[in-house]
Amino acid sequence: MDTITRRTGLDPADLTGFYLEDMHVGLKGVYARTITETDIVMFAGISGDTNPMHLNEEYARQTPFKGRIAHGMLSACFITTVLGTRMPGPGCIYLSQNLKFRAPVRIGETVTTTVTVTEIMPEKRRVALSTNCTVAGKVVIEGDALVMVPTREPPPVSA
Repeated sequence: MDTITRRTGLDPADLTGFYLEDMHVGLKGVYARTITETDIVMFAGISGDTNPMHLNEEYARQTPFKGRIAHGMLSACFITTVLGTRMPGPGCIYLSQNLKFRAPVRIGETVTTTVTVTEIMPEKRRVALSTNCTVAGKVVIEGDALVMVPTREPPPVSA
């Protein structure tokens, strides 16, 4: 199975993602990032989610998690990183996403996000994908997504 692990978005060649014709069931895209204190604080600022579970260690110690955890949606955002920059890459349109949060992520942990093609629907230019985030091999988020992918031939223009 092919796995796509690098695209920077900085090289002009990176401005074109996969065309539908180049994709196949089993094709994978991967992204990994270690969560930092700065990531959590910036995500809280951007999203407005200032839940003390994420920002206040004293508060978070009193919870079942016994300490601060990263926002679940911060880790989920890495799915869009894969979709928009690696596979299918630039040009795809995110149509839907289902998520199940399975375990917390903490500062210093590395989230590895893997997106795998599960079905291709050429007539509608759609691709179904499994979306998973893991930390040290443990699933923290699992789900599925649907994207629209460009084709080499533009769709017919209807009158």
